[in-house]
Amino acid sequence: MDALYDVAVVGAGPAGSAAALRALQLRPDARVVLLDAATFPRDKTCGDGVAAAVFDLLAALGAPGLEDLAPPVPRLRLRTPTGRVVDRACPRPNRVVPRLVFDAALVAAAVEKGAELRHHRVRRMDVRADRVVLDDEIGARVVVGADGANSAVRRMLGAPAAPPAATAVAIRGYTAHDPGREALTIEYAQGPFPAYAWSFPVAGGGANVGYGVFDRRGSESRQVFLDALRRLLPGQEPDPSTVRGHHLPMSNGPRFHPDGRVLLAGDAAGTINPLTGEGIYDAVASGALAGQAAMAGAGAGAVHRGAMHRAFARHHRHSGALARLMARPRFLDAAIIAAGAHQSVFDTAVDLGLARGTVPPAAFALVLARLRP
Repeated sequence: MDALYDVAVVGAGPAGSAAALRALQLRPDARVVLLDAATFPRDKTCGDGVAAAVFDLLAALGAPGLEDLAPPVPRLRLRTPTGRVVDRACPRPNRVVPRLVFDAALVAAAVEKGAELRHHRVRRMDVRADRVVLDDEIGARVVVGADGANSAVRRMLGAPAAPPAATAVAIRGYTAHDPGREALTIEYAQGPFPAYAWSFPVAGGGANVGYGVFDRRGSESRQVFLDALRRLLPGQEPDPSTVRGHHLPMSNGPRFHPDGRVLLAGDAAGTINPLTGEGIYDAVASGALAGQAAMAGAGAGAVHRGAMHRAFARHHRHSGALARLMARPRFLDAAIIAAGAHQSVFDTAVDLGLARGTVPPAAFALVLARLRP
């Protein structure tokens, strides 16, 4: 067996890299290993939208300047099935960074700070009193499971599967059609479950396009999803070779942060925003909290659970409640109308959907006012 690591992070995406960065920030001499079944750079099924607040988190972790990976996209445009539209400048511009580029940059930042990157797929986990042993060869005082929606670490912990109502399903592809550089576009769809198509402009031309349903019970075949994408975004046909499917465990599902030496972060912890499907902010934030909690050794699980509750509980309550309301067409229309009429409502929606925001009573009252006859 290798020498004992202080922290072994399974999965080197945004959550895993953030965990490694935070652990090394707190203890520069710590032995931290990043384990990933893929070699970098590698693609990841995602909308590629990276909120401005994500770069703040990364700068605080000692990885500044990553916003230079892509040009700013200043606006956000939303349209409901009834034709209600809001198109405004965000408080700060967001970016569209392909995960092929973004994740490789985060891994490089973690390695530069001292993390060891190993190409390794974890298949077994043995939790002992003083350590966790992975595949009988890699021992660590604490393991962070940041291995995505299909997390092997989560399964080995015996976590319950996310229920259908808390699991989104989406497809993503790249189109050569240039929608313009100014806005992230979302077109909401009609149907029994909340759904939307997106078009996010990629640096150099073209766009990341996709379609997702915010309830696995609304999942259809790939062709049905592609047909919906064509209907909502005519002329933005994705290259078939780039189309990938994915499921996303959302934060309105049950929480699972057990005691002990094994922690979960990012998609493995079910942190996807149920309003927007955004996951990178939550991945980086939860990964950083896991990297910090890992310093507690045997008590890491309890520390991480408490930190996650303090950081996310209020946001999760608000985003979960709003997700239920946004499933009602009249409320969705009222919210879009209010966001178009009031910058404060729009800014609240951006913060709630792309970061860790909550809903002030005044903003909610402005939405409710639009529901009145």
